[in-house]
Amino acid sequence: MTERVHNFSAGPCTLPLSVLEEGQAEFVDYHGAGMSLIEMSHRGKHFVAVHEEAIDLVRTVYGVPDEFDVLFLQGGATLQFAMVPMNLLKSGERGAYVNSGTWAKGAIADAQHYGDVYTAWDGTDCNFTRMPNTGEIEIQSGTRYLHLTSNETIGGIRFGDWPKVDVPLVGDMSSDYMSRPVPWDRFDLVYGGAQKNLGPAGMALVIIRKTVARENNQNIGRYLRYDIQADKDSMFNTPPVFPIYMLGKVLKWMRDQGGVEAMERQAEDKAGILYRAIDDSGGYYRCPVDVDSRSVMNVVFRLPSEDLEKTFLSGADAAGLLNLKGHRSVGGIRASIYNAMPKEGVQALASFMSDFQGAHPA
Repeated sequence: MTERVHNFSAGPCTLPLSVLEEGQAEFVDYHGAGMSLIEMSHRGKHFVAVHEEAIDLVRTVYGVPDEFDVLFLQGGATLQFAMVPMNLLKSGERGAYVNSGTWAKGAIADAQHYGDVYTAWDGTDCNFTRMPNTGEIEIQSGTRYLHLTSNETIGGIRFGDWPKVDVPLVGDMSSDYMSRPVPWDRFDLVYGGAQKNLGPAGMALVIIRKTVARENNQNIGRYLRYDIQADKDSMFNTPPVFPIYMLGKVLKWMRDQGGVEAMERQAEDKAGILYRAIDDSGGYYRCPVDVDSRSVMNVVFRLPSEDLEKTFLSGADAAGLLNLKGHRSVGGIRASIYNAMPKEGVQALASFMSDFQGAHPA
């Protein structure tokens, strides 16, 4: 096998090597069936067992209480931008949104088509360099929920502390899913795309309070109704078979690593290595994010000039440190260090940063 690189892609992203190898070994002939799992009926015994185990693993690894349903839905997190207001907002109710950056803007834009929504806090004035404190979030009367994006992948900011407000929370946790525990008593619904911390692209993991799923708006298409998806155990139609299969393997890997608590410790440790490299560079590397809002999944920084950034990226590619270019909307450098990124990869990047600064003084 060609030597594996350190993949800092924001998504789809690196997955545990042991998981990939296990999937490779089973791909053509699944458990002696003479065919691949992705060729089998989703109603057959092999996939039903995979599906049920994946649901159990979500509950075990993430500590999901019994009063929540676990759903595997197609469409990624972006479809949830619409499904949330479609299902949760009834006549006379309003949805509050924290505008924390690119993905929050997308959620707000889609929600406006399906209900009465408003911005409870807007990060435009600070150029989305931080998350709000609870006291800055303004909840209006008639509000059904507060929607937040727990981690903005592009801007490199996250909620360090969960907001404490008088309405239930709805969280898009796509880019820090299962990197830290969730206070389930504050949430009615949590969702996210699988392609950051949980597996390959093609699926959203939705965790919804059972009473909320069944009190929803029913005047919408069947696939888009949380109650139908919950009552059918996400088997209303053919589910995203391969992402569910790989999700189960990733969750087993996380469980064996020590669970979400271990992921949180490792994330803080890995991010700390990069932020120290930035902060100790004497201003050569600059992180535009407020210290208290720094993401531990997506570390963003700039160099003294765009020309140096281009040289940095070229050299990093040559050193096997790939996909470090910042999002096209903001530029700069972005290192996505999700759960499966080994500490060695982060250490290699920090070492490259030090060597690059020495070779290319500003």
